Amino acid sequence: MKNMVLIIHEKLQQDVADQLRERIPGFTFSRAEGHGDHSTDDVMLSARDKVVGYIPRVRVDILLDDHEVAGVVELIRQVPGIAGHSVYWVNDVIESGRI
Repeated sequence: MKNMVLIIHEKLQQDVADQLRERIPGFTFSRAEGHGDHSTDDVMLSARDKVVGYIPRVRVDILLDDHEVAGVVELIRQVPGIAGHSVYWVNDVIESGRI
């Protein structure tokens, strides 16, 4: 099992949620602010983002079976405007369950 972590611009949250609902039974959104390598010419950045230097982001956590990861990456790439505005990584999950 894998945990896919996706960091997206907050303006993309609804579009990503709509895309994921077609294929994924559950996922989690968390608010995040980040500072990283970005262009000041980025159309997604507001004047506040450019001055403050912290960009409002959303973290998406998705638990997947190993064979689902590539398909979900392709699904997310289909979200309009996401190219260049997100990063992801995948971690192994040692154990999961409900308490």
